[in-house]
Amino acid sequence: MLFEQIRSGGCLSYLIGCDETCGAMIVDPHLEQLDRYIALASERGMRIHYIAETHTHADHFSAARELGKQLKAPVVMHRLSAAPFADVRVDDGETLIVGKLRVRVMHTPGHTEDSTCLVFDDRVLTGDTLLIGGTGRTDLPTGDPDMLYDSLFGKLLRLPENLRIYPSHDYKDRNSSTIGAELASNPRLQKTKREDFVALMKGLDIKMPDHLTEALRTNRTGGKTVAQLLAEAARQVAFVQMDEVASRLGNSDFMLLDVREKDAFDAGHLPGAKHLPRGQLELRVDKELPDPTARILTYCQFGRISTLAAATLRTMGYSRAVALDGGYDAWVKAGYPTETR
Repeated sequence: MLFEQIRSGGCLSYLIGCDETCGAMIVDPHLEQLDRYIALASERGMRIHYIAETHTHADHFSAARELGKQLKAPVVMHRLSAAPFADVRVDDGETLIVGKLRVRVMHTPGHTEDSTCLVFDDRVLTGDTLLIGGTGRTDLPTGDPDMLYDSLFGKLLRLPENLRIYPSHDYKDRNSSTIGAELASNPRLQKTKREDFVALMKGLDIKMPDHLTEALRTNRTGGKTVAQLLAEAARQVAFVQMDEVASRLGNSDFMLLDVREKDAFDAGHLPGAKHLPRGQLELRVDKELPDPTARILTYCQFGRISTLAAATLRTMGYSRAVALDGGYDAWVKAGYPTETR
């Protein structure tokens, strides 16, 4: 078996393959590592049969949908998953075949209602159901401590004690454990009575994940993250560095277009800049920018909205639209000239 663990901060994902047939699957992919999964599969000579998610994640952005599209591989999730892009919906006790590997699906709700563990002959991917020295939290949408108790003590922990566990998260640079080791030392598993375990889980005071709303929105619906939108826009435009813009001020090389709100523009802007807020761009562009052949340079406060604006202008026919590499904030800090309304 080919087995590679890919770490992205505290998030763990996996490339698992059959050496004999070169079939493989990717489990719990992180969007920031998208290119890495594709490169690893190519480097190892593996053809990806499945992109599997152990559950709907709330603390990071899933790469499952994008990987599925790029690798032409079906996305596997539990039948209760809200994600509309799942191609293969599985249930408890079903098996995925990857080359000569057999992967048994164990439905283990509690962290989320769609949580699963993926059981191999000698190891189990436990998602967020069982962590090293802990368990998944139950205070996020569709979480339930009673269900987690049943999933742990009624299912997962009845597997052989020598079975290695590989979770979806670990923040202490640990790679794996075993069922036996967790039974012996995991503090939460010492609460073997239901009422004690449920009380423990309900009493936890854990910080909510960063980007919780955005992660749930994109992972549950297949929508795009802000970072994805910015990356896609950045691939459609060219950028001009600040020193280059400063050297061309006043010589009509660029039409400088400030896409911030009025108050920000009035307080200070690049010399000679025209004002057109990003929120009104599509509605006012024909009146304000009558020449589609003009070289338009967009800028905003930090360089993000102006990237989106330049990409929008290009899609509308302004083929020479570019964006400032940076924003007004960086321009001021660099000591370049400004003016006020």
